[in-house]
This record gives sequence, structure tokens and C-alpha cells, in this order.
Amino acid sequence: MGRISVAIDIDATPEAVWRVVEPVEDHVDWMRDAASIRFTTDQTRGVGTTTVVDTKVGPLHVSDHMTITEWVEGEAMGVEHTGVVTGRGRFTLRPNGRGGTRFAWDEDLHFPWWLGGPAGEAVGGRVVLAQVWRRNLQALKRLVEEGGRAVDGRPADQDDRG
Repeated sequence: MGRISVAIDIDATPEAVWRVVEPVEDHVDWMRDAASIRFTTDQTRGVGTTTVVDTKVGPLHVSDHMTITEWVEGEAMGVEHTGVVTGRGRFTLRPNGRGGTRFAWDEDLHFPWWLGGPAGEAVGGRVVLAQVWRRNLQALKRLVEEGGRAVDGRPADQDDRG
């Protein structure tokens, strides 16, 4: 199993961070490996919401099928991956004791044989994805601390992914 854990301190309250994280459709504003997010349920918030996230890491493109399995307002969001890559993931938001938030992202992922299986989990997960997700958390930090501006300075509702 490929265990990936990354975290960052954000200079904003957990409630302020949650306001940016809660709209799942806007995760493309800070997850630069997420090219698009499509809901496969009418529901777009809370436990039972399902999505397909078109993900691109370098030359690799996969559609990540996810179901939200945990939803605690302002504190946690958990998902189950049921596509090509399977496993579970979780975001947690906790006060960091300095007026800000410790945002943690933990995943336990299983890669299929054609993505290297356990070796792919070690290299692709713990090395490559951890690095990508650290950059994503830096983007989330900038987005939250700059008051909802996209990572490149555009309003968060404008996007040039085309």
C-alpha cells in the first residue's frame, strides 16, 4: 500500500480554510494535477457525493473515481478511490495553536500492475505524488491567505484550462 502524507500550516482559521476546501468543484483551483472534476451524483457536498477527477501527472492521465465517505464541516473530508487507483484519502483541518490551521492530506493508495503495483506505489506515490501534493498545498495556502484568489492571481472563478 502506498501511504502518502503531506501537511502545511495556513495563516487562517479552520473555518476560512474549509470555505475554500468545501466546494469540491473548485479543487482544480489549487490541485494543479486535477484537470477537471465531474460530479456523477446530483449531490455535490457531503457523504455519498461521487466524482470523476481527470488527473494528469506528467505524461500520465487517469480518471480518478471517488466517493466522499466522511464529511465533518470545518474539520475533515474523506474519500474512497474506486477507479484505476484504489484506496482511501482524507483531509483534516486542525487549529495549529498560532491562530492558523494545520491542513493534512493522507492517502493510502493501491496502484494496478501496469502502474508498477507496489513499486509504483513507492516511487509514483511516496515520491512523485507527495511532491505534487506538497505543491498543491502551497497553492491552497496562497489561495486561502490571498482571500480566494486563484494561484496565478486570477479570480478563483476564472480558469484557462480550456
